[in-house]
Amino acid sequence: MDIISAAGPIISKIADLLVEPVGRQFRHMFYFNDFVKEFKQKKENLVSEKERLHDDVEAAERNAEEIYEDVKKWLGDAKNEIEGAEPLENEIGKNGKCFTWCPNCMRQFKLSKALAKKSETFRELLEKKFTKVSHRAYPQPIEFLPSKEFMPSESSEEAFKQIMEALKDDNVNMIGLCGMGGVGKTTVVKEVGKRAKELQLFDEVLMATVSQNPNVIDIQNRMADMLGLKIEENSKEGRAGRLWQRLKEVEKMLIILDDVWEFIDLKEIGIPFGVDHGGCKILLTTRRQGVCSSMNSQQKVFLRELPEKEAWDLFRINAGLRDGNSTLNTVAREVARECQGLPIALVTVGRALRDASAVQWELASRQLKESQFARMEQIDEKNNAYTCLKLSYDYLKLEETKSCFVLCCLFPEDYDIPIEDLTRYAVGYGLHQDAESIEDARKRVFVAIEYLKDCCMLLGTETEEHVKMHDLVRDFAIQVASSEEYGFMVKAGIGLKKWPMGNKSFEGCKTISLMGNKLAELPEGLECPKLKVLLLEVDSGLNVPESFFEGMKEIEVLSLKGGRLSLQSLELSTKLQSLVLIRCGCKDLIWLRKLQRLKILGLMWCSSIEELPDEIGELKELRLLDVTGCERLRRIPVNLIGRLKKLEELLIGKDSFEGWDSTGGMNASLTELNSLSQLAVLSLKIPKVECIPRDFVFPVSLRKYDIILGYGFVRGGYPTSTRLILGGTSLNAKTFEQLFLHKLESVEVRDCGDVFTLFPARLRQGLKNLRRVEIEDCKSLEEVFELDEADEGSSEEKELLSSLTLLQLSGLPELKCIWKGPTRHVSLQSLNILSLDSLDKLPFIFTPSLAQSLPKLAGLYINNCAELQHIIREEAGEREIIPQSPGQDDQASPINVEKEIVLPNLKVLSLEQLSSIVCFSFGWCDYFLFPRLKKLKIHQCPKLTTKFATTPDGSMSAQSEVLLI
Repeated sequence: MDIISAAGPIISKIADLLVEPVGRQFRHMFYFNDFVKEFKQKKENLVSEKERLHDDVEAAERNAEEIYEDVKKWLGDAKNEIEGAEPLENEIGKNGKCFTWCPNCMRQFKLSKALAKKSETFRELLEKKFTKVSHRAYPQPIEFLPSKEFMPSESSEEAFKQIMEALKDDNVNMIGLCGMGGVGKTTVVKEVGKRAKELQLFDEVLMATVSQNPNVIDIQNRMADMLGLKIEENSKEGRAGRLWQRLKEVEKMLIILDDVWEFIDLKEIGIPFGVDHGGCKILLTTRRQGVCSSMNSQQKVFLRELPEKEAWDLFRINAGLRDGNSTLNTVAREVARECQGLPIALVTVGRALRDASAVQWELASRQLKESQFARMEQIDEKNNAYTCLKLSYDYLKLEETKSCFVLCCLFPEDYDIPIEDLTRYAVGYGLHQDAESIEDARKRVFVAIEYLKDCCMLLGTETEEHVKMHDLVRDFAIQVASSEEYGFMVKAGIGLKKWPMGNKSFEGCKTISLMGNKLAELPEGLECPKLKVLLLEVDSGLNVPESFFEGMKEIEVLSLKGGRLSLQSLELSTKLQSLVLIRCGCKDLIWLRKLQRLKILGLMWCSSIEELPDEIGELKELRLLDVTGCERLRRIPVNLIGRLKKLEELLIGKDSFEGWDSTGGMNASLTELNSLSQLAVLSLKIPKVECIPRDFVFPVSLRKYDIILGYGFVRGGYPTSTRLILGGTSLNAKTFEQLFLHKLESVEVRDCGDVFTLFPARLRQGLKNLRRVEIEDCKSLEEVFELDEADEGSSEEKELLSSLTLLQLSGLPELKCIWKGPTRHVSLQSLNILSLDSLDKLPFIFTPSLAQSLPKLAGLYINNCAELQHIIREEAGEREIIPQSPGQDDQASPINVEKEIVLPNLKVLSLEQLSSIVCFSFGWCDYFLFPRLKKLKIHQCPKLTTKFATTPDGSMSAQSEVLLI
């Protein structure tokens, strides 16, 4: 009895513990329909949330923003869970009529438990909320001029040393670097910024150019871009407050302000400094010592001109002189001395005289000694540099190159000059009248720019599409352009609100540049009888007076940004060859018919335009039509495009017209493009497959194009290659073949159904030109490249895919192979990046021969490929003849020098969530040498046994970052 009494509480406790689990099992047995209902509801909610988040991500990517990693992970997890639920849904259908004690009751019981578990997973995902999905993409770190531009000198090294010491001094927070224009101040502070970053002296290093006419908004934008900060406020004060708030979050920062001419109020920009931020240091460059004093610099550093020996070394290298030619070197030293140690003068003059004869050297020496360059005696600081630049300019061999150089001064100071704008101005200016096409003229502009860059009279930028002028060189160019020969008046980017009248007569002006201003009023009845080029930017609310252009009957190039304009005011400007209107409220477009000489017509980002007038079709000389960004443009009349027989370039692609009719509609049809025999450049967007007429093919004359079908985004307004973007559309083989244009270089495919093989064998010849292939979320795709045997007698040998630099595949659940068929004619000699993600059925990546042809592969990223077992193996039935040691096991081979694979340029190898991967190579080689590997990441690869090495002895270098999880 006592035993029973003692056991009572224990039995009661056990019973209590059993009630809840038994209850759960009971519910799984008898409430099947409730579990089904909850499962379906939770899945529906998750699908909706995934689609909403995916839309936000796409919008952010179109804005060039970077997506947070946890957002990417959530989308990937949601995608996997939704796809993983399909077998359960199939089981629900089978069990729909099953009752509690039917023979299938145990299966129903198990299904209920699975549904409950999956519903809980859905719930956990739904509980995760994201207030933001992205952040502004941080630009590349500060880049520095290569050493070939300016050689290090004793002066620059000493200045660099002093600045670095000051940066480490807690008592110094304002440093000024002083020196003449062109002495190399910018180069030194860029190197300082780079070194400070490398040494991790600061959390942020920011740099902005202030220039002679500071534009506070531009300075704020530059800093915001480097911080990844989006400033939405419009007023200077509001923008300054936003930047101030962001910079206060940075504990230690260095801000480099380049080319400061006078005191600048840091608070006006939004820079917390001194008592407002003890961790902020300012490094400024200036030509004027007084600026250092007015800015309260605790440390002044001086960058002197080069001493004679260093100046001679720099000059000799740029002039291509050899030590043995004593006679020539004697006069060359005299020329170098006249440059007075100024690097920009030494470089430009040296390069101008490269390969010159002895007579030319004598003449140059005399010119420099006797120079009386106009008005330069009043500008002591610039006199020497201007004299040297004048000689470099005079030695430019072609008048076209000189004119191109002068055109560059039309843009504001420190401006990234778009080469495309320069080309359009040059064509309208008549600079290349004998050019066969606009593309030919563009090539000539590129050649001139490359020559000017080689002479150091122009500078490169972060992109190949832009070029820059040193401010000292620009000042000189303006002096040249202001001569009677050119007749330029340049007042670009100086904050003008009114037309610069003064006492100046405009009768002698041939070119006027007032771009980069916000003119709030324009004069009427202005007489400019010789004016040929007018570049103008006005306030968006300004109505351009109808009589403004009456006194400009010779005008050939007009670029107007902002304001509102009636095209009727241009009816007398019949000599116009280039008309570019940007963000301009345009009306009365039918008056364009009066401008019969127009070669270039740009109506860019003009939101007031809803329809193009049929009269544009009467412009028989039109070579380029650009309506980029006209977001309200809904109608282009039928056969307007088809009548422009001389059209060479048509740009409609970005945020513009999409209303293509296939046949018999009220809008333009793609078939009109086939009437344009000279069409070479094309940018357009086709919203759906139905807009493509049956049997339509794009003109074979195309050389550059950006074509979008469905949704997609192209950065930049002008096609620089041959690119095809497909998004969110049904894509059958015939449609893709219609879109597979001549010399296609870049293909992006996203969320396209009904496609099983993207590149069928009949398109194999086009694979030679492919440079970039990106494929994402195509549910039915089974293979990327179909590689049948080459035709008999074909000369094809290791050519297919030989230009491919990037291959990125993700979200392809049915993909079974990347290259189907024999790969003996394939060469991946240019492949730089290979990224594979969520390819559920892909068993391997390379055949052995392909793996041995990857000399440039720098990044290999493989993630979440469930069935991937090997990186390298032979295709089934296509076994390659590879020597094998007697008795060698097929599953894994020992280290064998004769059979090792060397990837000489691989820097990053990342293998993540590869649950099935066993080894790199199946039955051939399991030893890989990566001599330049910097980062190795292996995460959740439990079966992987392959040995990796960066040194021939089979070890990893100490410089390599290895992460094994």
